[in-house]
Amino acid sequence: MTMGPIKYLTIHCAATPEGRDVKPETVEQWDRAKFGQKSYHWIISRDGDMHKSLNDDQKGAHVGGHNTGNIGVCYIGGMDKDMKKAKDTRTPEQKKSLLTLVRTYIGRYPGIIVRGHRDWPGVNKACPSFDVKAWLDSEGIGG
Repeated sequence: MTMGPIKYLTIHCAATPEGRDVKPETVEQWDRAKFGQKSYHWIISRDGDMHKSLNDDQKGAHVGGHNTGNIGVCYIGGMDKDMKKAKDTRTPEQKKSLLTLVRTYIGRYPGIIVRGHRDWPGVNKACPSFDVKAWLDSEGIGG
């Protein structure tokens, strides 16, 4: 599948319980079972490890109808321990890795628009369980 010019970077959460160490390969298995392919370009483990899942020129399956030209980044977590409520469970290491990826893609693709999954039209989810624009603003990065 052709990716097209990169215009967006969308941040997601894996919707896994707070504190649970889910391996990136497990997320890839879930996505292959659900979508027939890997969904994300990057999956960030709780320890901040950045697992490359797709190359930039490969189209993911992470925002229905909006995957062309869209880099998907997913962090492990996003739900409370009981899986009842969305919660920003990012560890300091995950936040650092997310910033690294956002800064890298802003440098690589000038004009790229960074948003959360929930910020796409028609998406009725809490994902990524935090306000991406407010977070980027607090970090001095325009999204």
